[in-house]
Amino acid sequence: MKILLQRVAHAQVSVEGGLKGKIDRGLLLFVGVGPEDTEMEARMLADKCGNLRIFSDDEGKMNLSLVDVGGAALVVSQFTLYGDCSKGRRPSFVGAAGPDKANELYLKFASNLRDLGVSVETGEFGAHMEVELLNDGPVTLMLES
Repeated sequence: MKILLQRVAHAQVSVEGGLKGKIDRGLLLFVGVGPEDTEMEARMLADKCGNLRIFSDDEGKMNLSLVDVGGAALVVSQFTLYGDCSKGRRPSFVGAAGPDKANELYLKFASNLRDLGVSVETGEFGAHMEVELLNDGPVTLMLES
């Protein structure tokens, strides 16, 4: 699995002009699933995202996690994280898991975050989505299993 993590002041995702998910302070998490990924990766990365110390404490140091600050997560499926642009001018997505497996693990990842006590909103798997965000920092990290 690959997660593109962005610390946000707020973020939202819309599908066909309708609001699908919206959060205030927290993390926008773009989730890509590979063909070899399992529920173990979904659990491990959810734990990492929920407990990664990237929010500022009272002294301005990154010492607090999403769980610590009571922040929310907006989880958006993103198969293009597995895009390979090494040849030609059109990305290849053969490295991404098929839709059934990807959706299953995407939902499992979101569920695992909820199990940590995180308020979770999601996009719509397989849909064309419009994502709006205000990156806080900016803090943007790539996590991989």
